[in-house]
Amino acid sequence: GQVNAEMIGYKQFSGVGGQVDFVRGASRAKGGKAIIAMPSTAGHDKISKIVPLLDEGAAVTTSRNDVDYVITEFGIAPLKGRTLRQRAIALIKIAHPDFRDGLIAEFEKRFHCKYEG
Repeated sequence: GQVNAEMIGYKQFSGVGGQVDFVRGASRAKGGKAIIAMPSTAGHDKISKIVPLLDEGAAVTTSRNDVDYVITEFGIAPLKGRTLRQRAIALIKIAHPDFRDGLIAEFEKRFHCKYEG
């Protein structure tokens, strides 16, 4: 649920662009929800935007504590108030299908249990 919107590894490719301000403003507004909406892939479907860990050197633009929902073309992952395991399951469900097996393998390695999402 952490969001990197500005770096690829150690290389900065864009600025924050007010993302943190909008996310925090939305979450603090009466009835507001902080939503990160994005396509599930980049690079003509060759790179998953949902990953088990951010690349080494990548900045955390928006903390996992500030994100209520992540949305892709495959659905909505409710994250607020969820455990790390629950968050991982929700994110795997909205990842591009071509990348889910790899995400599931990392889930099982990290949490020492079978994925039953």
